[in-house]
Amino acid sequence: MALLPLREAISRHVHDGDSVALEGFTHLIPFAAGHEIIRQGRRGLHLIRMTPDLIYDQMIGAGCAARLTFSWGGNPGVGSLHRLRDAIERQWPAPLALTEFTHAELALGYQAGASGMSCAVMPHHAATDLDALAQPNVRRLRCPFTQRELTAIPAINPDVTILHAQQIDTAGNVLIRGIVGAVREAAMAAGRVLVTVEKRVETLSADMNSVVLPAWLIAAASLVPGGAYPSYAQGCYARDNRFYLAWDEIARDRKAFSAWMARHVLGVPDHAAQLRLLGVAA
Repeated sequence: MALLPLREAISRHVHDGDSVALEGFTHLIPFAAGHEIIRQGRRGLHLIRMTPDLIYDQMIGAGCAARLTFSWGGNPGVGSLHRLRDAIERQWPAPLALTEFTHAELALGYQAGASGMSCAVMPHHAATDLDALAQPNVRRLRCPFTQRELTAIPAINPDVTILHAQQIDTAGNVLIRGIVGAVREAAMAAGRVLVTVEKRVETLSADMNSVVLPAWLIAAASLVPGGAYPSYAQGCYARDNRFYLAWDEIARDRKAFSAWMARHVLGVPDHAAQLRLLGVAA
């Protein structure tokens, strides 16, 4: 595990055309890493995320993405992702191919990838419109033991998984507290794992149900206080709900979006400078 500045970690490990999963369920969303990918002008990425929200809206609108694999997309509690919709409906700034799963299916896809399996299976539930796709993303099969109808989900193995976490210890082990979603599976399924962290400590104190990612799993870690803003990091800072409301208006208009990105992402050297510009304390 290498402890690197975020700019160097992204430069070394995220390449044009990579499949990249930026995970973190409701909190610990790696905004700082996503913004660094935008600054470095990555193109043709296959973005993967259980709940694409503002960071993927920004990356898609900035032209980073060629494909999106997801299980739900929106501005939580507010409405649509306007840059995502513009890419799908009008191919701006570029066409965006979609692969859609349910939450359970995508989580199981990560689990299959983490387990070295080619697919995962689950009970087949009520049909959805996804079943009507010309090339469905999942397949139905019969259990060879009970004849119960099952759904098979292909393994998901990102080239890179990027996470945000609360702590890293001196040995390079990383602690994630709070809602963990599928971060463990997404990390274990990936070819490379990058982590941004709030702070470095001597030793970790893992609470019940927390996740500890061992140093040998992580390609690079970067100290980025406030790296999940405007989402929250449990035990560190709260979600900035006002930002999520403001983003709905910013993202509706291409010019307003481009101006905001030019000033607040492309126009600053790093996440710390962005937080200062926004008047946010890390």
